[in-house]
Amino acid sequence: PEAEQETVAVAEVEAPVEAMSLNETSWKFMMDDKDILESIDATGNYIANAGDEHYDHGTYVQVDGKQCFTSAMNDEGQMCWTTPANIEVGASVDITSDGGEKLSVTRVEYEPLTM
Repeated sequence: PEAEQETVAVAEVEAPVEAMSLNETSWKFMMDDKDILESIDATGNYIANAGDEHYDHGTYVQVDGKQCFTSAMNDEGQMCWTTPANIEVGASVDITSDGGEKLSVTRVEYEPLTM
């Protein structure tokens, strides 16, 4: 005998917006009255320089769709930012930290940085 086929209705559920990984990306922004260039490598380590001056470095991870950075140069712990899902090279966006700090960032061509 033929098995009865059961029709199952599949509800369309909108997936949460998945933020892009920032691995192998570079960004420009102003912080502490300095023009900063920050690059995140393929393994999630970041380096930020202000011109020829080393500004910051540490690690980057994505947590619940937020972009989270932990500086190796201070003891402030992890700082997470809410960002749009996808940011093209050349685009500028305003991002907000979990602490309410606002920052305007511009994505630039990936440029590996060294300490």
